[in-house]
Amino acid sequence: MTGVSGNVPESAPPGAEEHALTDAQQVEPTEPPRVVIPRWVQLVLLPISILALWAVVKAAGKVVLLFIVAGLIALILNPAVAFLQRSRLPRGLAVLAVYLAFFLTLAGIGFLLSNPISEQVRTFSNNLPHIVEEANKKIATFQGELNQQGIHVHLVKQGKTALQTFQEKVAKSAGKLASFGGAILTEAANAVFNLVLIFVLSVYMLLYGQQIGALVRRVMPDGDGSRADDYPLLVQRAVSRYVGGQLLFSAIMGTSAGLALYLFGITGIFPDGSKYALAFGVFYAAMELVPYVGPILGALPPVLVALFTDPITALWVALLFVGLQQVEGHVVAPQVFGHTLRINPLLVIFALLFGLELYGVIGALIALPILAIVRETVVYLSRHVTLEPWDETSRRLL
Repeated sequence: MTGVSGNVPESAPPGAEEHALTDAQQVEPTEPPRVVIPRWVQLVLLPISILALWAVVKAAGKVVLLFIVAGLIALILNPAVAFLQRSRLPRGLAVLAVYLAFFLTLAGIGFLLSNPISEQVRTFSNNLPHIVEEANKKIATFQGELNQQGIHVHLVKQGKTALQTFQEKVAKSAGKLASFGGAILTEAANAVFNLVLIFVLSVYMLLYGQQIGALVRRVMPDGDGSRADDYPLLVQRAVSRYVGGQLLFSAIMGTSAGLALYLFGITGIFPDGSKYALAFGVFYAAMELVPYVGPILGALPPVLVALFTDPITALWVALLFVGLQQVEGHVVAPQVFGHTLRINPLLVIFALLFGLELYGVIGALIALPILAIVRETVVYLSRHVTLEPWDETSRRLL
């Protein structure tokens, strides 16, 4: 038997060729030799490189931030582009198809949610005058009770409630609000420009993704040739795991908040909870994407609506969200991110604070995916890089 079998002898029993091929396929990939970093590089070059990188980040902070965000978006979408390429679709068309599918998916989700959410927002807007009127009456009643107890607080003065007084003060400050609105428009224009720039950068990164991956492989130490030891693939999987975990986490918390408010509504604890449960739940899920302040911002609308209804109701709603945040921090977050990031919680907190200090809320948003990339980089280098020991030099000096 000759040809494909090669090393299988003619007298071999039937099926020996298949066993030989199977054994060859199951051979473990060979571990490449470790890269040894000389002592002078450890002592001089590495510290200088770290300081130079820090100087570049501080000097060109906004530019670096835009490229980082664009790179993360490209890493998130690249698996879909690679999947389409496997069907022999040119990479440019695959990138176009992925972005079209991405925007169509967002539009579809928005369309499905827009009608019920807009209906709930419209109902709330129509009920707002009645809610304010009821709140004014309760403020006046509360002031009367305080006056009977000898506590003189002017919540109502000359037929005006605190809410009406606040409305007049806002009207008198129209000029200041107009200038503030101009500043907001300027910031919005800058944000739109940055979003367009990030979109363009991410498209180019996806188009040249294969060349970027090949460059990274040349710079990093060689792996064993398997997909499990391919550095660009490891980075991409780390970012994908984080994004999947974050979306799952937001969906769980938003659904929990919406269901809890709905139950508060049908049980009479918070009557408006069942009316606006979907809108509040979606808003809470979106705010969960924002580190630190997100859960607080997500809880504000239902608490404020409950405050207009009754202070005791607002207290119950606030306690509800305090309980949700405790479950979030001690049960949901460890379970979800424990399987995605695989990073010590102290490092997670440090990364969030560090990103917040560097780039504000945007820095906190990108801190965890960058931390996931750093983790994969450290693990990869620990497998393929060895630092030249210093004890040999000390022994020669003795």
